[in-house]
Amino acid sequence: MKKLVSFIAGAVVLSSAAVAAPSMVKSNANDGGYVVTYDYRDKPTNGWYATVRAELAFWNFKATGSSDIDTSESENYSLKPVFGGNLSVGKWFGSNWRGDVEAGYLGKMTDKDGTGEYAVQVPYAMVNGYYNFINGLYVGLGVGAAMPITTLDIANPDIVFVESNANKTGFGFMGGVMFGYSTQLDDNFSVDLRYRLAGITGTSHERNFSIPGSGVDDVHYVKMENGFMLSNSISLGLRYNF
Repeated sequence: MKKLVSFIAGAVVLSSAAVAAPSMVKSNANDGGYVVTYDYRDKPTNGWYATVRAELAFWNFKATGSSDIDTSESENYSLKPVFGGNLSVGKWFGSNWRGDVEAGYLGKMTDKDGTGEYAVQVPYAMVNGYYNFINGLYVGLGVGAAMPITTLDIANPDIVFVESNANKTGFGFMGGVMFGYSTQLDDNFSVDLRYRLAGITGTSHERNFSIPGSGVDDVHYVKMENGFMLSNSISLGLRYNF
């Protein structure tokens, strides 16, 4: 952290309508016939579902800071744990394929010491496709976009960010591969355990600052660059079939 700021001071399985085998009860009538009854154990669904997840992720990326008044410095972050979550809405297509739209929050990483604070948080949106095996296991692919937000707070009263732009939001492409397991609890609910390996392209954020009382009236800049981010995450979800 110090090197970065000191130079300026992360559906239930498809339930089709299923019926138990018919049972036959002898009729009370004297015609020798039987009354056939059915036990509907699974409620018919329309294929739509929604899933909510809690997620633990581990980030790997490199952050670099540079300025027009100092040399650049960098910091490698490896396996930084963060907590996040997401919500998805999707639909089944047949008995094995499904797809959904997912919006979520990968989490927030904060690196703080006596020189200041550097923080990164990542909201995102993705479109996912899954293939589900009959034993509850599944695999999937997803593509989308991440909007990393970086915060740079320098513990130096002589440095003032212009227009209060210490917080910056960027844009990066995001892709992921997933595999997991889900099991049905009842007609509507399923528990889902998912692992995802996701990558986010690098982003660059530039901020302007001044140094009041220094005798220099120029506005300077500092640029923070996040390299390619790799996120390993595991999430536990609850899926509801409509």
